[in-house]
Amino acid sequence: MFEVTVIGGGVMGAATACFLARDHGAAVTVLERDPSYARASSSLSLSSIRQQFSQPVNMALSRWSIEFLRRAADELATADDRPAIGLVEPGYLYLATAAGATALREGHALQRAQDVDVALLSPDELAVRFPWLAVDDLALGSLGLSGEGWFDGPALHRAFRRKAKACGVRFVEAEAANFETQGDRVTGVSCRDGSRIGGDAFVITAGAWSAPLGAALGFTLPVSAKKRDVFVLETPAALPGCPLVIDPSGFWFRTEGSLILAGGPPRGDDVDDAPLDGIDHGLFDEQLWPTLAARVPALEALRVRSAWAGYYEMNAFDHNGLAGRLPGYANAFTACGFSGHGMQQSPAVGHSMARLIAGLEAPLIEALTPQRLLDGQRLIEANVI
Repeated sequence: MFEVTVIGGGVMGAATACFLARDHGAAVTVLERDPSYARASSSLSLSSIRQQFSQPVNMALSRWSIEFLRRAADELATADDRPAIGLVEPGYLYLATAAGATALREGHALQRAQDVDVALLSPDELAVRFPWLAVDDLALGSLGLSGEGWFDGPALHRAFRRKAKACGVRFVEAEAANFETQGDRVTGVSCRDGSRIGGDAFVITAGAWSAPLGAALGFTLPVSAKKRDVFVLETPAALPGCPLVIDPSGFWFRTEGSLILAGGPPRGDDVDDAPLDGIDHGLFDEQLWPTLAARVPALEALRVRSAWAGYYEMNAFDHNGLAGRLPGYANAFTACGFSGHGMQQSPAVGHSMARLIAGLEAPLIEALTPQRLLDGQRLIEANVI
């Protein structure tokens, strides 16, 4: 039986392991240093999905993933569970002033060429559809009409793990430290507890902590942890039909039941590995709240109920995922660096990675090959929130 060792049990690793075992009959071992997933992006993600990207590969991956999410209860069912992942599809709404209107139109043309279901709306059309939105300074909006929304990311992660285990995948608590190699092949991974795991193929899916594992194989993965704060807001205001709104300022908000979730780019330097407990409340008080109140006047009366932070696994090279075979090795692979859209693309990437590792074609992820790092071929994703 073909044996695969996956290093990192977050949603990307769990999805890859699940598809390897379910669809290709592989014997899979997943190594995870923290089975509580307390700091994992999979546990702290906003868990939204969109197709309004600047690169066709990301549009295609999210289209495949949204179709999978719609049937997740069937795809990931086990003998005693049909997972509910709470998928809703209110869309994404990108807003632009006159300064950003040309870029929004150009993005719209690219998206329509890839059959993304998206519409451009004038300020008057925005006001009719979303009467709670202030539009006086806007020139244009881009609204996803279908295939965009949000879901319960931790529930999806759990469902992939449960299905994987039902298909025979072993999840082992261990931290990978180094690799054993022979020529162009990896023959084993050594763990900090002294154990060794062998296999026919090895996959690095350690999210924001993938770079040290790549370095152990002599390959530089330009991936690091970038903290993003999310604020949970209470308000008496109702925002019927609210999509996930991206303001021209870069701040965003969406509803979550009766609550509102909001966030935006960090203030100051975007440092690596900033502590997750260091919530920047000044970001909300000084920048986000005034912007929200101006964009949605009804939100002037709100209060912060709570806040949390999670990590983007940011690829500094081009803000796009790295998925495929590691250059220089016949049997080492990675899927990391998705720069904020890994959760939403995990079904498509996991499925494609499993095909690639099993020796089949995986056209959905061809553009994301790590070889582009060596070739200097950037695939820049402009629409990173």
